[in-house]
Amino acid sequence: MHKISLQWQADELFRVSQNGKTLLIDGADEATAEGFRPKPLILSALAGCTAIDVVEILRKMRAEFSAFSIDVEADMTEEHPKVYHSVRLVYRIRVPEGDRHKVERAVQLSQEKYCGVSAMVRRFANLEYRIEYL
Repeated sequence: MHKISLQWQADELFRVSQNGKTLLIDGADEATAEGFRPKPLILSALAGCTAIDVVEILRKMRAEFSAFSIDVEADMTEEHPKVYHSVRLVYRIRVPEGDRHKVERAVQLSQEKYCGVSAMVRRFANLEYRIEYL
């Protein structure tokens, strides 16, 4: 079971607590918001979930990497409630060429077996990914 607590701060600003850690969620305009917007937090959770999986799997495979990042883009529906209908992840990683097959396997395992956030996102959006080697 997961549990969070949300407390109103001011205007459309809220403090969310999870296991003693906090972050701010803000409904204000992007330019003036003090906290994170709610919908993009879903994309952050997606990137974080799969990144943790990939790093753990690569370590178990003894694959060396010196840089790793994920970019996420998503398109929303026009009608309310506006939801993501298409999500794209780009994994960027620097590994020796001989370990590229390990990266492909790690990403595949994350997307098809381990990342619960990916599984949740797939329930409402088309989720695509690709790997770019640095």
